[in-house]
Amino acid sequence: MDTAPARDSGELTYRDAVEADVPALVPLIESAYRGDTSRTGWTTEADILDGQRTDPEGVRGVINAPGSTLLIVERGGEPIACCQLEHRGEAVYFGMFAVRPELQGAGLGRRIITEAERTARERWGAREMHMTVISVRDELVAWYERRGYRRTGMLSPFPYGDERFGIPQRDDLAFELLVKELP
Repeated sequence: MDTAPARDSGELTYRDAVEADVPALVPLIESAYRGDTSRTGWTTEADILDGQRTDPEGVRGVINAPGSTLLIVERGGEPIACCQLEHRGEAVYFGMFAVRPELQGAGLGRRIITEAERTARERWGAREMHMTVISVRDELVAWYERRGYRRTGMLSPFPYGDERFGIPQRDDLAFELLVKELP
């Protein structure tokens, strides 16, 4: 596992998550995507997916995978956001991005993605950031486009029938690859 010391940016602290963080991270991620709590923020998937977004094994897998980290964002020592960074050749995959719903919409996500991009460049020399977004999430895709990500039109199927990824409420879900060149 690649590790780096905690880095402070204003009142936010960024560090690589460790296994002891799993019990705090799973509910944080779930709260940003699923259930009524997620509706407080704008990143909810509650209208298109029921069930879980992740579980302890999934979070542990990201933390322990070679070339991967789950960057945890804290304010006052309390986890308020996280994102996955996984080194894939000249690119870094950005995923599992979660900001506590009540903190969304105030510029925090923009600060975190900027830090994630900086980390990808400095830690792995990444030239591109890649992510997949559920293609019907127009508002979310537009947010990433405003941050310099471009739609590729490359779709991969949603894993229907695998409840580890949620229970779809629609039959037209797919993941689209978004890409951003890193300076």
